[in-house]
Amino acid sequence: MLRTRLGLLLIASTFAISAVSAQPLRINGSTTVNPVVVEAAEILRAEKKATIFVDTQGGSSGGIAALGEGRAEIGMISRDLEPDDATKFPKVHFQATRIGTDALALVVSKDVWQGGVRILSRQQVQGIYEGTITNWKAVGGPDRRIVFFNKEPGRGTWEAFAKWLYGDPKKAPDVSHPEVGANEEGRNKVASTPGSISQLSAAWADQKTVFAVAIRRLDGKVVAPTHATIADGSYPIARPLQVVTDGPPKGLAKEMIDLLLSPRGQALVEKHGYLKAPAAGTKKK
Repeated sequence: MLRTRLGLLLIASTFAISAVSAQPLRINGSTTVNPVVVEAAEILRAEKKATIFVDTQGGSSGGIAALGEGRAEIGMISRDLEPDDATKFPKVHFQATRIGTDALALVVSKDVWQGGVRILSRQQVQGIYEGTITNWKAVGGPDRRIVFFNKEPGRGTWEAFAKWLYGDPKKAPDVSHPEVGANEEGRNKVASTPGSISQLSAAWADQKTVFAVAIRRLDGKVVAPTHATIADGSYPIARPLQVVTDGPPKGLAKEMIDLLLSPRGQALVEKHGYLKAPAAGTKKK
């Protein structure tokens, strides 16, 4: 009887240790990175019986905040790490691993596209964003009021847009446009609203319901957001897709990142319309 009790105690103790060590992996952040990570999580759940939660609350900045506040082990961001990240969370050693590359597209509704707006310059986009250009007729389009759906500040898409437009997101003026959050919401709003425009991950511009316009660069060259122009750097609004940890990744977080950098993970990156990571490596900031 004593041996039986000891055996049961040993089994219970072993189970308790296993339960403690098998902590769930919590991931939060960018809706652009999310589809790739969600599929990678499905693989780890199936192969490792892992418990993984993936959320997109707050976009890229939300991912940084969740990691900084200890609510996540991995943050997803569709931008570079910024000095402000470390300033807000000085006790966290943010370490970013690039898993792919995306571009930011300026997408317009079908009526605007069919009305002749296929190219915009940075100066024209500034005018639209700041409200000095309010009708598509001013940029060669239909006689229709412009509706600008602005990405929520803090989203990686908005920060990439503001950096391109003003050199520094902090220099972007305050505006009063209606705001959208996730990529799907932004695409649906533009698709269903005549005369509209928004910033969107290029992979989400389907050229059926929303249409990505080309950018006229300062040198006069017109460049559309294609895989080729993103890869060769000629399209001016590319941005990294990254996963971030507090220090070097370990445990289940390391398994997730190793999977994302593996051929299987990089195939998922391409599946969702992004470019593979230029090199498997870790950036520190």
